[in-house]
Amino acid sequence: MKLWIAFWNIVAKDFRTYYLKPPNISWGLIFPFAWTGMFFIRSGRGLESIADILPGVIALSILFGTTSLLSVTVTFEKKNRSFERLLLAPIPLELLMLAKTGGAILFGVVNAFVPVAMAAFLVNPLRVDWLVFVPAVFLISVASTFLGLFIAVAVSEVFEAQTFSNFFRFPMIFLCGLFFPVSALPVFLRPLAYVLPLTYGADMLHGAIHGGNVMPFAVDLAALAGFCVVLFMVSLYNVRRRWIA
Repeated sequence: MKLWIAFWNIVAKDFRTYYLKPPNISWGLIFPFAWTGMFFIRSGRGLESIADILPGVIALSILFGTTSLLSVTVTFEKKNRSFERLLLAPIPLELLMLAKTGGAILFGVVNAFVPVAMAAFLVNPLRVDWLVFVPAVFLISVASTFLGLFIAVAVSEVFEAQTFSNFFRFPMIFLCGLFFPVSALPVFLRPLAYVLPLTYGADMLHGAIHGGNVMPFAVDLAALAGFCVVLFMVSLYNVRRRWIA
């Protein structure tokens, strides 16, 4: 019981302290909103055009929101040495890292519904398979958050985290089937697309919104879950190697 009290206190502290930091406002809130508006205006107001781009916009909103948040929370605390004090707390490292990432996961889930709300306002009715959509949004948020944790652990400054994040984020826009299918990529780039977690998340979102998924739902689900586990374990290894060993 005490462990879960510690967990929720860490999550609540991050909400109070970091959610209104400038990088979160710019990259985590304003950027997804502006990106959504730009694509929707460019595509017109028809159901078909909005449904085609909506999965990609949702995935980007999650990706930018979660990675921006982790780069702030972890990097600021590392610089102020408060992260090291957290490591001395009598709670398992795994639970501590889940607490540090829990707020970002929730932030990513909330970010996902910004494009959905805007699309619902433009198109009525907006048909979504929620049984596929909700797991997709959650797993994309978890995978993106753990990617952000991996990046934040590897750097010392917020601007370094943002730069390193963009090294992963911007290629995903073109490689992960967000706005055009992976099959349209040059042959030598297709294998790279399938080693990125967002490819499987985007495929699930396409299936949930307009039935345009390429891979079976179970394959996407298993691949995303696998990426979540691997990214989390690698981040834990880096934390132990850098600050505990």
